[in-house]
Amino acid sequence: MVTHSKTLTVDTAQGRVSYHNITDEVRKVVAESKVKNGICVIQSQHTTCSVIFEEMVHDTDFNGTEFLQVDLDRILDRIVPRELSENSNYRYPGPKHVDFLYGMNDPAYPPDPGSILNGDAHIRASFFGASETIIVRDSDLLTGTVGYIYFIDFDQTRPRTRKCHVMVMGE
Repeated sequence: MVTHSKTLTVDTAQGRVSYHNITDEVRKVVAESKVKNGICVIQSQHTTCSVIFEEMVHDTDFNGTEFLQVDLDRILDRIVPRELSENSNYRYPGPKHVDFLYGMNDPAYPPDPGSILNGDAHIRASFFGASETIIVRDSDLLTGTVGYIYFIDFDQTRPRTRKCHVMVMGE
């Protein structure tokens, strides 16, 4: 059994959901692994981010967001509206959690009240999950002709550098 892993970094935007096609980077990790037959797991470590497997669409809006993603955002905006103030329909984050976050002294979590109004991002990421697993056969990632791997950051409160872990296992 061979295992090979790598961490990808993704820079995300503020003010909109960030979609990142990471398919080519994942294919490179599979090639580096020298695994002929096995699986590839792609995982976010962030609770407001997801990894999905979806069709790549050639048409984009002015932000470069593919139309399928624009459609997904529109549907999610109706189901899970943005949390824009502490006076919304969300109970998250709550005073104890705010105290916890402010007490972390971690530069990734600045003591900025607006940056923690992201209950909507947590819920959206929960819908899609943090990972995808794709079969590797004959050293090829079995994504089909139109299947691509996307890293999504649903947290729109500030730009960030996110981590996406890739592990290839097999023989």
